[in-house]
Amino acid sequence: MTILEFVGEPLDLAAPEPVRASGNPLRELRQAVAEAHISALRAQTALQLLTLGRRSAPRPSVTAAAEEGAFKPLARTDVTELDNAQLARLAAGDIAGVFGPAYDQQGANPDIRLPHQALTSAKLDRQCVTASYQGAYADAVAEAAQLFALYLGLHLCFADATLVTEGRIEGGGELALEFAAADLVPRPWVSLRAGAQEITVTVREKPGTPIGPERGGTVPWLGRKGALLSEFHMAHLARGDQGIAMGPEFAHYTGRKATRLPTGGLLLVDRVLDIRGERGKLDHASYETEYDSPADSWYYQDTANESMPNFVYMETSLQAALLIGYYLGPTLSTPDRTMSLRNLGGTATVLREVDLRDKTIHQSSELLSTTLLPGSSLQNFAYTLSTDGEPFYRGETMFGYFSDEALANQTGLDAGKSVPTWLDENPSATRRLDIEPSGKLTLLDHVDVVDGGGKYGQGYLHSVRRIDPADWFFARHFHLDPVIPGSLGVESVLQAMQAWLLDAGHDLHDAGFVVPVGDPFTWKYRGQFLPTDGECVLEAHIKEVRRGPGRVRVTADASLWKPGLRIYELIDAAIELRERGAQPW
Repeated sequence: MTILEFVGEPLDLAAPEPVRASGNPLRELRQAVAEAHISALRAQTALQLLTLGRRSAPRPSVTAAAEEGAFKPLARTDVTELDNAQLARLAAGDIAGVFGPAYDQQGANPDIRLPHQALTSAKLDRQCVTASYQGAYADAVAEAAQLFALYLGLHLCFADATLVTEGRIEGGGELALEFAAADLVPRPWVSLRAGAQEITVTVREKPGTPIGPERGGTVPWLGRKGALLSEFHMAHLARGDQGIAMGPEFAHYTGRKATRLPTGGLLLVDRVLDIRGERGKLDHASYETEYDSPADSWYYQDTANESMPNFVYMETSLQAALLIGYYLGPTLSTPDRTMSLRNLGGTATVLREVDLRDKTIHQSSELLSTTLLPGSSLQNFAYTLSTDGEPFYRGETMFGYFSDEALANQTGLDAGKSVPTWLDENPSATRRLDIEPSGKLTLLDHVDVVDGGGKYGQGYLHSVRRIDPADWFFARHFHLDPVIPGSLGVESVLQAMQAWLLDAGHDLHDAGFVVPVGDPFTWKYRGQFLPTDGECVLEAHIKEVRRGPGRVRVTADASLWKPGLRIYELIDAAIELRERGAQPW
């Protein structure tokens, strides 16, 4: 859905005509609003038309986006061409000296080094490696595959390991290997392909080398500079061996429904830097974690925002909290009972506007309290997100661990009563904004608007979306325990509000959406959307439209229903459209 589709008249974006009297005042108004937007679009190609619609053109500064779920390298470098001298340094084990400090392991991994028997030069990017060589083609291929494993930073997972190469590509001539796949489970590996032939390099720890926390939560040196736990452990917690991720006490959860981090493009915490607390002591622990947000992350391509979408703000902070809350062992007193983790709500405030592309987000979190209840337990957290040493997001949240029986008996926000939507109680004429699918973050099919409706009389938004059991996020959130992420429910409300704001027509130039600064947002969840629920119903009551120089901010209260139950409530959800360079409020 484009802005032109919002206003309801087909227009030529490339060659707009001036407004002419038509005898139809409504048409003239629509034409004037549309041409104001066309001017803005032509002035800057980066104005997003929503992930629920499509962009007019890609922002020239944005790196080509990776696919959702694509393998995320553990380190990144600007070095993409290697000469013979640099290859010789890799053969001496000087990986950080060639690729940069992100690859530094403080003297660990003495046997991780390139053979340097065949390659004379090489070129690398995320999708392939090409090289010149001397001697046997098969030897050069094996060396190039190991070079690519180092380029991805796979060696950073262990303190003492070797590279194991499997497969043999026969032939000769030009050496060009295409990236096929990579993963960190069960051990870090990458496969590359030449035509139909494939070669795989795996990083394997040496016998006796510790690769995870010890019993009781003590963490020996595991290989990632400055970190206790690395991307390797996050991947195992999400979908692998929980004994490797958390320690031997958690091994029995492997392969079972249990607490996990999300997977794929929804895994938004990378490393644990510090833990100040003891396993078994469930109050007043604090910890530091990190998440790298590369500019090519899939959500930058799919969002309407100038930078990171709201759901990533929420998810990266909440995942950091649940990770360590679980690490301290609240479920270990009943190890044979199935316990699922669910977020129950919180409040958060954006502290400043910041472009988070290619930034590392530092997450400082504190476990405030744990309350043990029959069939469940509750944990309260406070957190602050920072980048470049400056905070930009702060909040508090509550998580609950629930048995299958407790989850089956959830009664929603209204004590089990079926509460109608505002539209059900106030039948009104609506107009529909149709949403054109575009990307993974297309979370709505349409938005029905009641102008001047809702409990505040400023506008009412309503949408019904079919839940498809094959929806991509069920495979990500969580492994063996699929539910729709609450943060994506919030994102769907914000998308409806963005559609409404664009439809209203505001004469802003060189503009884009930002996550609003300074207004606390509160959410409450009392239920879960399952693959079998059939549909999700959303409503939002426009509460305030605030205008300033170069800015328009919209605030709303909202609710979401599963069949028969209202289960999400959002207070002061907000979006903002602002011109670049506009002064703060």
